[in-house]
Amino acid sequence: MVLDCSSCDREAVRDAETIRGFCADLVSSIGMVAYGQPVLEHFATHLPEATGYSLVQLIETSAVTGHFCDASGDAYLDVFSCKDFDPTVAIDVVRRHFRPKLVRRIDLCRDAPQVPGEFVASNPADGQRVILERGDGAYAGRLEVASS
Repeated sequence: MVLDCSSCDREAVRDAETIRGFCADLVSSIGMVAYGQPVLEHFATHLPEATGYSLVQLIETSAVTGHFCDASGDAYLDVFSCKDFDPTVAIDVVRRHFRPKLVRRIDLCRDAPQVPGEFVASNPADGQRVILERGDGAYAGRLEVASS
């Protein structure tokens, strides 16, 4: 799951302890197990538009990563796990800690291709699938929309 969160509480996205607390709450709330302590560093101080904290928390089934922009208050989060979790619970945790004005959610269903060269991206929320198939060194795509 990928979350793009706009105009969060600027004090929250600039505070290391708030981000650490969010990370612990998120991991616990979605039923994951943290592996070690999170890595949290303040980066890109030479680029004011990109300056902010970056987060990496390994979990037993993969990782939680994020970047929090000081200037805009935007936050970009990825929760990657081989274990299922409820995305709405994750979004509730984000809202509780950072109060974003808007949240865009993108679901990626990770599955190794069964056909050589095939790549499938889907968004179950709207029933669309983009399928890219490799042929002669290039990718050709098609969009499928589930019927209602």
